Order: sequence, then C-alpha cells, then structure tokens
Amino acid sequence: MKNKIRILNLISIKELASLTNVRKEEIRKICSSLGIKVSFYQRLDYDLLTLVASDLGYEVELIDKQIIRRNNNKNQMKLQASLSRDPVIILLGHVDHGKTSLLDYIKRSKVNYEEYGGITQNIGVYKVNINKNNSLTFIDTPGHEAFMAMRYRGTQITDIAVVVIATDEDIMPPTNEAINNAKSVGIPIIFAFNKIDKKNSDIDKIRRKLAERNLLVEEWGGAYQSQEVSAKYGIGIDKLIEKIMLEAELLDLKYSPENFAVGSIIESSLNKENGYTATIIIKDGILTLGDYILVGEMFGQVIKILDERGNQLKYVRPSRPVLIFGLNGAPAAGDIFHSYKTEKEFKPRFYYQKEQELRSLSHTSEVKQEKQEELNLIIKADLNGSLEALTESLDKISRNKKTINLIYKSIGNINEYDVLLADTYKAMIVGFKVKISSAAQKLANNKKILIKVYNIIYKMEKHLTDCLSNKAKREELIYGRAKIKTFFTVRKLGIVAGCIVLEGKMVRNSTIKLKRDDQIIYVGQLNSLKSFKKDVKVVKKGSECGINIPNFKNLKIGDIIESYKEIDLR
Repeated sequence: MKNKIRILNLISIKELASLTNVRKEEIRKICSSLGIKVSFYQRLDYDLLTLVASDLGYEVELIDKQIIRRNNNKNQMKLQASLSRDPVIILLGHVDHGKTSLLDYIKRSKVNYEEYGGITQNIGVYKVNINKNNSLTFIDTPGHEAFMAMRYRGTQITDIAVVVIATDEDIMPPTNEAINNAKSVGIPIIFAFNKIDKKNSDIDKIRRKLAERNLLVEEWGGAYQSQEVSAKYGIGIDKLIEKIMLEAELLDLKYSPENFAVGSIIESSLNKENGYTATIIIKDGILTLGDYILVGEMFGQVIKILDERGNQLKYVRPSRPVLIFGLNGAPAAGDIFHSYKTEKEFKPRFYYQKEQELRSLSHTSEVKQEKQEELNLIIKADLNGSLEALTESLDKISRNKKTINLIYKSIGNINEYDVLLADTYKAMIVGFKVKISSAAQKLANNKKILIKVYNIIYKMEKHLTDCLSNKAKREELIYGRAKIKTFFTVRKLGIVAGCIVLEGKMVRNSTIKLKRDDQIIYVGQLNSLKSFKKDVKVVKKGSECGINIPNFKNLKIGDIIESYKEIDLR
C-alpha cells in the first residue's frame, strides 16, 4: 500500500522533495522523463504531481477537496447558478507587443507609465465598463519570460484569453507558451494582431506562423477569432471588444447569489499600515464584509473591501476585482479561496500544515550538510507574484556545477531577521522593489552581508549569473550616503564639502562615489573626514561633517557622496 502525501495546495519540486525525502534533482529527472521541463520552484499541476508521486511510491491526497466536500455536505449542495456574470479576460503576449497599450486605450488611463523600464512586472486587474449593461474585467500580465508562472495562473482563473501579437515582429517564445497555457486550461483564445499602423507590418506572416502551429484563424477557415488592431491609434479596438462580448455570450457565464464565495487570489502584499492584503476575483457566490475566508494555510475575517478606485464596499459579486483586508498571511497568487460564515472549518488545515513544516525543516538541515558548492540566497519582494517570478528565474541561472540554494523567500521590506538568517547560512540578500530598514543595513554592514535591491528583474538575473560564473568577483558593501549642503576652501586641503549624513555612516579611508542625478561622476578615496573641525573616523546618520574630495573641484549643492568598500565574493 502506498504512503500518502497530504497537501493543502499544489506544491513545487522542492516542497515535494521535503515531503518524500528524495533529492529535488531526482524528482526533476522524473518530470523530464515524462517530457515536462520544470524548475525547482515551479508548482506542479495536480495530474503531474500525482504521476511523479506515484513513481516515488506515494499517493497524493489534496486536503482542499476534503474540506470543500465536508462543507458542501454540511451546507447542502450548491444552488443552481442563476445570474449572469461578466467575463474575465487575460491579455497575453511578448514584451512590448502592446498588451498594456491596448488595455490603456480601452480603459483610457496611463497604466504603462507607472512601470519601471516600460515593462509590466505584476499582474494588474482592471474592470472596464463597456456600456450601461456590460463590463469586462481585464488581467494584464507581464510578457517577460521570467513571469511564466504568473501568466499560467492568470489563464487558470480567467474565461477568455486575448493573445496580442505585434505584426511587425515574430511570434516569440513567451507568446507560444501563453497560447499553450490557454489551450491546456481550455479557455477560448482571440488573437489581436497589433501595430498594423507600422510600415513593416505583415499580418499574413503572423497568420501563416499560427497556421503552422495548427492555429487557424477564421479568416483562413479556422475556428479562432482574430482582429487587426492598432493600440496606438485605436484602430479595430471596438471590433475586438465586440468579438470578446460574442465569445462571452457563447460561454453563458453564471453564478448563484446564494452560494458562499469561491474565487482566486490575484496578488497579495504586506505593508505597515494595512497588514496583509489580497487582490481577488470571485468566480461564484457573493463575498460579504465580515465573512471568513480560507486560502491554503492562510485565513482571516474580511474587515474591509475596496474596489479598484479605493471605494469601500459591503459586498462584492463575481468578476469584479477587489482588495480585501484581514488575512493572517500572504497567500500565493492563483490560490483558490473559499468563504465561510464561521471559522470552524479552518482547524483541520493547521495540523496538516504543521506536519509539512516539520518535514520541510528536517529536509533543509539535510540539504545543508551536502557537500555542494552553492550560492545561498534570501529573496524579499514587494508582491507574491514578483516573488514567484524571481524564484522561477533562479533555476536557469545555475552555472558550472554551482547552484543557487534558496534559503528563504518572503514579501515585505528587508529587516534584521533577514540579515541574521543570511549570517547563519552565509547567504546574499536580494530584494525586488523593496526597501532596506536602517537597522537591517547597519547589521548587514557589521556582519558583512551583501544586500542588493533591484527594480527590473533581468538586472537581477545578470548579476546572479555573473556571481555564479565568477565574473562578479568583487561587490560593494555600502556604509552610508551623505548630501552636500555647502562647500568651502581649507588651506592645505583645498575644497571641502559640508555634508549631512542621510543614511548609515561615512567612514574615513573608505572608497567614495560622487553622484549627481543618480549618475556617478567621480570615484575616489575618503582621506579626510571632519566633524566640528576635528578629524574623525566615522560620522553617523543625522550628523554634519566635512569631506575632502581630492582632485575634484566641480562640486554642486545636492550632490550625493556614497561611502562603501569592496568585498570579495569568491
């Protein structure tokens, strides 16, 4: 008789390894033998998880299904769906093929200007009123290949996929992957042939490339709807919306207002003012203020509901994106939630969760003892979707028998706990769109822990790749930053900058960078550091100091001086 693995939600290869005490590399070999390529951190779908577990001599038992079944028995069978709901549409495609611009034209707001580097890096959800009686909910996903998991989760919770392809380019790998995802979950696909206003636009080339993949559009006698559009000038947008509405009408989407709410997590985050929050979309039922919700190992009572404009709501119907408050943690994007009137159904989950956590900790200790050259890493991100995209990137970065060992990942700013954990495991800390607390930076400096924060994912990928290939042999450990308030001339020293220390500390004999408008204009040595005319070794945050910058005279008020030292990564 096979042993049982009891899980709360779909899990990754690394998590499966912790439950079965099998090396994660062996599990990935089994996936490869089945013709499926996955990373260590990518969640396995239920069918694949069952096959792999069976090969290892285990049977998968999904706890979610048991609790749902018990809940249904207790509260009778679900009522027959009776009311129509609006469709949820996901926009898919490659970077810079015009997904966000297309949505921008439809909803007439400048979403794309809020993103670093012009790239959408989180799932955005928007409700658009088409007319008095109809609305569409759009999910805009990143086109960067690192966000594959985010796009896959999006197709699982949506009704229709609009695949945007630039007609002046080619069908890119992320577009192929997006199409495959949409087909695998069985949702209708509509192709939007964008940038038809470009001189080198070749629509027939795109149709031909799709036909080679057995994706025939209606114009060529196939089953897939398509529309030629220009997101820049609005050409063909109205016709595209008509085709989306036609597809939605054929789907005949319904829900029952009497059912408890069931839906999906789009994104979750943590901030100081509001605690844990989650963006959700309901697929059935109605969520009411005060309801309890259960998602994975997280639960909570809904204490506030906000719509996309920040208005407070007392209840929410399906297909409308809302932000909810009151969870006790940050669930992963794509997780299914269920609402209840009491919290009695929550209890069984935590016993199973504790068992999994204990197994996971045991496995981590075993991994630590393995004699393998690794780059230990701790990741902090602003949102759960970003966090998963970052972890998805780690697997492909490994080089020359070196691997990245992900010690810990979480959302939120980098704090002292992260630094202490990094010190224990001799790890590097990587942040994505987060801040470093002053206490954490101070502790990191004392313990010589390297912290790097990025706003664009491919810059992080390049840096970690360099670390593994020994190209990044030295790295900077930041001591602090000071701002020039004035400058004056001192005999024997020359020009001295009068500064206020903004962050950390300024250290004598450290290396300094002089920055103006975020551009480095000088690199040198901090040979002279004064405080109230006295030579000092260190000046801390909030204090004034005098800094002599040798061989540089073009100082300006407002320039930033950064004090740091280089450390060897080898």
